[in-house]
Amino acid sequence: TGLTYDDLICMPGHINFGVHDVDLHGNFTRKIKLKTPVVSSPMDTVTGSRMAIAMALEGGIGVIHTNMSIEEQANEVMSVKKFESGFIMDPVCIPPTMPFAELENLRKTTGWKGFPVTEDGKMGSKLLGLVTKRDTDWFTDGGATVSSIMTKLQDLVTAPEAVDLLAANKILQESKKGKLPVVSKTGRLVALMSRADLQKNADYPNATKDKNKQLMVAASIGTRPSDRDRVGALVAAKVDAIIIDSSQGDSVYQHDMVRWIKKEFPDMQVVGGN
Repeated sequence: TGLTYDDLICMPGHINFGVHDVDLHGNFTRKIKLKTPVVSSPMDTVTGSRMAIAMALEGGIGVIHTNMSIEEQANEVMSVKKFESGFIMDPVCIPPTMPFAELENLRKTTGWKGFPVTEDGKMGSKLLGLVTKRDTDWFTDGGATVSSIMTKLQDLVTAPEAVDLLAANKILQESKKGKLPVVSKTGRLVALMSRADLQKNADYPNATKDKNKQLMVAASIGTRPSDRDRVGALVAAKVDAIIIDSSQGDSVYQHDMVRWIKKEFPDMQVVGGN
């Protein structure tokens, strides 16, 4: 016998508590806790990076679908991990020789407006300056290089390498700057903090984050041998959990995949089943 919503009536009963007393906290895995126990499906029509970001901000978690190339899925995961951070440990850096036209193209492809400028355009090298949207408003000379546009190091507010998250937040708030580079004693860039992230922290207090204050995200895989390469790429992209997406949850293929993942990546959170 089938039932529809019209066949059921939920009768209210007596309660002796308020809405503020209700606790919905729950576990997604043994180590991942959710303040809002909602998970979005690993379907290609449901969860990409945008949905995963929205889920994590509200206290749930999204599972990036596997119906794409390994590189594309890893990039989707990285988009979530870089969306909101305490310390951004791997910001996109640019060299001082980059033309302004190339900078504009980089902004379009990454969606970011500000970039640290380092000696060789790589993270970990000597910081020379910072280029933001404010530096390039009304700028039209496409052939000019970043070195002639950027705010130079001596005019930046920076934080020392040993700074903790609370102290860095305070510096950023008091300086009223958009970004705070964290530099070593030798002047090398070791991290970056963004004012936009502070606002997101205030707007989304229930957000699901890892120990580095980055949003958490899961990704799905299949049970084919080639999916082992996918797992490696997802781990490198810093995915927080891997979901084995299979129509048969009790197959030898799924058992083998779970065992292999836990052997190769013991700390990775894995969810199996149908």
